[in-house]
Amino acid sequence: MVKQQSLDLKEKYKVDIKKALQEKYNYVNANQVPKIEKIIINRGIGEAISNSKAVQSSVDEFIVLFGQKPIVTKAKKSIAGFKLREGLSIGCKVTLRGDRMYEFMNKLFNMVLPKIRDFRGVSRKAFDNQANYTLGIKEQLIFPEIDYDKVDKVRGFNITFVTTTDNEEQSLELLSLLGMPFRK
Repeated sequence: MVKQQSLDLKEKYKVDIKKALQEKYNYVNANQVPKIEKIIINRGIGEAISNSKAVQSSVDEFIVLFGQKPIVTKAKKSIAGFKLREGLSIGCKVTLRGDRMYEFMNKLFNMVLPKIRDFRGVSRKAFDNQANYTLGIKEQLIFPEIDYDKVDKVRGFNITFVTTTDNEEQSLELLSLLGMPFRK
């Protein structure tokens, strides 16, 4: 069922959203229309310095949540104040593209975000210089795949929607049309 809905989101983009953006911004070429290129999910694990199992539990959670194995990120420099050594595993990240990306967007917009208590929408101000949108999730427990009893610690992560445009207004319009629940 989720697979069918995610393909519907992809079809909705190709048929409806692309046409609406092309008319609104007067694009001559259909390839000028902005699109979501990829979604990057990143988690920094500060406790990995003292707890080596924290990285492995995060990797396992990412596999369950996103359907693919994440890349374990390592420290580039040693920082004595943080007891950090170069090469130490300090986080993980995963990049979603294609059907997995649309499947995740559909799940996030329609099932996960509305499940957050007192949710009034996401901020419209989380765009960077390249008009990519970053959303912070405070806890992994809002995802239906996570078994509450198997969670050793509540951890959050950042979700970055990378777009093909560098115009913030167009990126906002694209995400709105895809179903991102922005604040009014």
